[in-house]
Amino acid sequence: MKNFEYASPTTEAEVLSHLAAWPGETELLAGGTDLVPLLTKMVIMPKRVVNLLDVPSLRDVEELDGSVVSVGATVTLDTLLVHPYLNPYAALRHAIDGIASMQIQCQGTLGGEVLQRPQCWFFRDGRGLLAGGGKLAEQGDNRHHAILGNLAAAKFVSASRLAPALIALGATCRVIGPAETDEKFIPVEELFRTPRHEGERENTLSSGQLLTHVLLPPADGVVNATYEVRHGAGPDFPLAAAAAALRISGGIVAEARIVLGQVAPTPWISGEAAAVLRGRAITAELAEEAGAAAIAAATPLSGNEHKVQLAQVAVKRAILRAAGLETGGF
Repeated sequence: MKNFEYASPTTEAEVLSHLAAWPGETELLAGGTDLVPLLTKMVIMPKRVVNLLDVPSLRDVEELDGSVVSVGATVTLDTLLVHPYLNPYAALRHAIDGIASMQIQCQGTLGGEVLQRPQCWFFRDGRGLLAGGGKLAEQGDNRHHAILGNLAAAKFVSASRLAPALIALGATCRVIGPAETDEKFIPVEELFRTPRHEGERENTLSSGQLLTHVLLPPADGVVNATYEVRHGAGPDFPLAAAAAALRISGGIVAEARIVLGQVAPTPWISGEAAAVLRGRAITAELAEEAGAAAIAAATPLSGNEHKVQLAQVAVKRAILRAAGLETGGF
């Protein structure tokens, strides 16, 4: 691990001042479940690390006007799992439950989970996020790489297991900086991007910006779920995942949002799957049709064609789970 300065501010404004001091060379520390391994392998070598855990405003879970639930970026995953304000958001609970490690649930934070770096082994071996312009993934071991949105250099998959659920639920996030007075609220999906050049990150935050809170809209009348296809019962990342949020009226789907995870460089919103569902009653056959629509444009690499079927299954079972029907899974 390379030496770095360490700071532990107590206000959001102080965090921004530390980010401004070393733009592009500062990393933020919360639970450390993602950052520490990257530091120890010297995949990233910041000049300063800023601890966020002493900023009280980032640790709150509050119900705001209009029944909006605000969750601070350093709220731990185990807190979210049992918090009563999160009861209507089953998709989030399913995703956290899937992280089958008590240690990660207790130490990992919402902001850190959403913005964690890709698990691509080329990136974590110091080969860069785009891994030789995509050639390493094209020619090497690409079992767990992207099957959608992978036609450019980026072949990794977005690592967040909560982001698909947050996007399906219509969550927004509060972002501050670079100036102390700068504040904006953006949909969670706008946090993510597919980098085109080495040096660009997989999120849209500038070096002086801070994600402080995630805001969940009221879930009244919206049934929702996440389904992950996993290799086993351990803490490993899923092979494919999907989140579904449905508004059903009179047995008919009035609104639908389907978001896939672990299949593309960003959480993958499938308008095609949602279009299949709208105006129809949920059945196993309809869910199967929506799953097929979600992966119709897939372009698997040489070693990950199996993920196409797994992603289709994840979509089908997320829809059935949200609707309260048998998924056929374990």
